[in-house]
Amino acid sequence: MAGIADIIKQQVTSAAGNIEIPSNIKNQVLGGLSDSILGSLTQTATQSGGIDAIKNLVSGKVSASSSPITALAGKLFTNNTLKSLNLDSALSSKLTGMIPTALSSVSGFIKDKDGDGDVDLNDILLTLKGSGSGSGLAGTIAKGVLGSLLGKK
Repeated sequence: MAGIADIIKQQVTSAAGNIEIPSNIKNQVLGGLSDSILGSLTQTATQSGGIDAIKNLVSGKVSASSSPITALAGKLFTNNTLKSLNLDSALSSKLTGMIPTALSSVSGFIKDKDGDGDVDLNDILLTLKGSGSGSGLAGTIAKGVLGSLLGKK
C-alpha cells in the first residue's frame, strides 16, 4: 500500500492535469502542493480538535472546499512556494484552487480500515502509516504530539 505522501503526490499530479504549468517550475509547484497538503494534515492532527477535523473531512461531513485543512494547505502553499515563484495571479489562483480537489481525492483513500463500521482515529493512523513503519504522518504524530504528551521526543 502506498503511504499518504505518495497518495497526495498522485492526486496533486492528477488535479494538475488541466493546468499549464511552465516546465521549469512544474516539479517545484507539484512538490509544493503535495508538501502543503501533507503539512496541513500534519499540523491539523497536532492541534486540539484536529483529528475531528480530519474525520469530518474524510467522512464528508465537511467538504474539502470549506475545510480549515484546505485553508491551511492554501496558506502553506502560498507562503512556502508561490511567493518564491513570482507567478501571475491567474496561475497562482488556479494552482491554489487545485488543493480542494486533491484533498477530496486524498480523503477518499481514508476508509474504515479496522472494520469497526466508522472512520476513526485508528483508521486515519492506519491510512497515514502506509507501508512504512514509523514514517510519514503517523510517525510524525507518534514522535511529535504523542511523544510530547508522554514527555518524550
